[in-house]
Amino acid sequence: MLGAGLCFALMGVFVKLGAAWFSSHELVFHRSVIGLLLLLGALSLRHGRRGGLRVFGVHTGLHLQRGLVGFVALATFFYAVTHLPLSVAVTLNYTSPLFLALLMPWQLGERPSRAQYLTVALGFVGVVLLLQPWRAPARDLLAGVLGLWSGIMAAFAYIHVRRLGRVGEPEWRTVFWFALVCALGAALLASIDGGWHAPADGLQIGVLLAMGGLATLGQLAMTRAYRTGRTVVVASLAYSTVVFASVLDGVIWNQSLPPVAWLGMAITVAAGIAAAVGSARGEAALRRRPRVGE
Repeated sequence: MLGAGLCFALMGVFVKLGAAWFSSHELVFHRSVIGLLLLLGALSLRHGRRGGLRVFGVHTGLHLQRGLVGFVALATFFYAVTHLPLSVAVTLNYTSPLFLALLMPWQLGERPSRAQYLTVALGFVGVVLLLQPWRAPARDLLAGVLGLWSGIMAAFAYIHVRRLGRVGEPEWRTVFWFALVCALGAALLASIDGGWHAPADGLQIGVLLAMGGLATLGQLAMTRAYRTGRTVVVASLAYSTVVFASVLDGVIWNQSLPPVAWLGMAITVAAGIAAAVGSARGEAALRRRPRVGE
């Protein structure tokens, strides 16, 4: 999970670098296409001798829903990264456990505890301190709202992933449809909003390849971590991305935040970890309950 956190933070660096030449929609497109090609290449090596892979099934509609909410989460996150300090954009995106705690009762039938609701309220206090809407310029405030929206959509995406897991859908098919929907959606938005910008030299191509490669490596490392490690520990270590992003902000862009913003970031991260840990423990408790008839 620490490796995944570093990969995602470095991906954010290349998103900010790529914003000098490409729109955020184009960056989402390139990230998705590169990830899709890497996935198909890996699947062809692993399953090529077993015949074709079935991308369509009885749950294709649910895959499309997950792809759509995931696309909105990714598009708004990339917009926030290109307009805000990297650490701020990442923190806002990682509010998803807070929103997940609010969505669980009517989306998954899981009732959070009172402590989790208190954690959510504390997390939103941290967000207000981080964004400081009473001082932020209108453009930064818009980017902050969209960054927060990426956290909301990431929570919905997680709910859809859990539903797909419950019905036995393979992980590769979920990732395939997510990448495909993101690529198509980003291509549409890029065509509407100012057209396309072809990479002009090797530097721009390298930035795009690094962005897509790091995103894919981070996804693989995160999947591996959740599959083999303790969920509570892994969910907590996911916030290492915020730490790495803060370090990279200072090293690369000499970016400094006011003390109030740092306090808000710390509160938001602490609340997010608490919410993620609470959700993970709730899932474990549900799995330990005997089913009807047992």
